[in-house]
Amino acid sequence: MKINENFLLRDVAGNKVVMPVGEAADRIHGMIKLNGSGAFLFERLLEGADEASLLAAMTKEYDVSEETALADIRRFLDTLRQVGILEE
Repeated sequence: MKINENFLLRDVAGNKVVMPVGEAADRIHGMIKLNGSGAFLFERLLEGADEASLLAAMTKEYDVSEETALADIRRFLDTLRQVGILEE
């Protein structure tokens, strides 16, 4: 799994946002603002993380159970897939 090259993570006015570029900008107009944990996961994905390493990183960084973290990670990944940000 990897981030589609047509989406860039940027810091805008202190907020982490995903910006579509290239062909993605033709179908998505605007930016996608990430919350803190979303930005944390997105940055790990840019580094090549898989689901297991996302889970390990999330439970190390945040005070959250593995069960809750895994559910949140899967929901986040599903959303990225639906928008076309995440490629398999």
